[in-house]
Amino acid sequence: MAITKPPPHGTAGPRGGREEETHDEAPRHLTSPLLLTLVLLTAVMFQDPVRRALAAPVMQSWMTVFVAVVLQALPFLVLGVLLSAAIAVFVPPSFFARALPERPALAVPVAGAAGAVLPGCECASVPVAGALVRRGVAPAAALAFLLSAPAINPIVLTATAVAFPGDPEMVAARFVASLLVACAMGWLWQRLGRTDWLRPPSRPSHDERSRGAAFWGSVRHDVTHAGGYLVVGAMAAATLKAVVPAEWLSAAAGSPVLSVLALAVLAVLLSICSEADAFVAASLTQFSLTARLAFLVVGPMVDLKLFAMQAGTFGRAFALRFAPATFALAVVVSALTGAVLL
Repeated sequence: MAITKPPPHGTAGPRGGREEETHDEAPRHLTSPLLLTLVLLTAVMFQDPVRRALAAPVMQSWMTVFVAVVLQALPFLVLGVLLSAAIAVFVPPSFFARALPERPALAVPVAGAAGAVLPGCECASVPVAGALVRRGVAPAAALAFLLSAPAINPIVLTATAVAFPGDPEMVAARFVASLLVACAMGWLWQRLGRTDWLRPPSRPSHDERSRGAAFWGSVRHDVTHAGGYLVVGAMAAATLKAVVPAEWLSAAAGSPVLSVLALAVLAVLLSICSEADAFVAASLTQFSLTARLAFLVVGPMVDLKLFAMQAGTFGRAFALRFAPATFALAVVVSALTGAVLL
């Protein structure tokens, strides 16, 4: 008796059509739980080498610096995020329009000084500045507020005082240098800025959710992003402290010009939240106070995430001109302020 074999999977059946697939071949993606499981299994399989590596003196030093930076900065980061979200959600942008003078030349220093009393990180200052421009505030004043608010607000200055307990002049130097840069960039935009470079946002920063939902949504967003940058910054500071050869850091720190430029570029690359950057700067003890001041002034005004946010809010043409000018001015003002006050 002939035995009829079933047609191979995917070949033509007795009716000339193709057999339907019995199983859907869905693509497999690496999900977060799967990745965590793989990491834990790897750690268990190689626990002895991992334990020996963590016991090495260099890793002990690395973990000490990393944990110290994170634990010191975390309370200020959380407090700053809460206050920033409250201002962004509950304070109407029209309040700023009414509070500022009508003349742009006078509105710039007033808006810059307003950053000293309105806590907010750089992630929140960009949408707030966009809302100000949309409500009719002079762009020069809005940009001065954008730069000053994350750099000289009470949370940031308090964190700087805690991070530099033996150098109280760092607080005054950070305040003076940051306010000077913010006002100078506002006046520079008023003098040289063009309307076709600035593309103000066409819709509100917040959607139609309730204020409570918008507040907690802003808190979750800022904590996730700012916390991630804090971890990256702490890891970089710990690596510089424990892994990079001391002679390399000494060579960079030994040159007054090179040290300022090195930490200014590092601030741009690390993109640390302004509520936490003072603790990272305090851990870079190989560098002078002036170089660390440049790190603290440049970071809240120019970094990778800020450039992306400014380009998305005001347009690429604006960000390509505003960010380099702010960086150059912040470096020069930091060096001059450090030479005078530190």
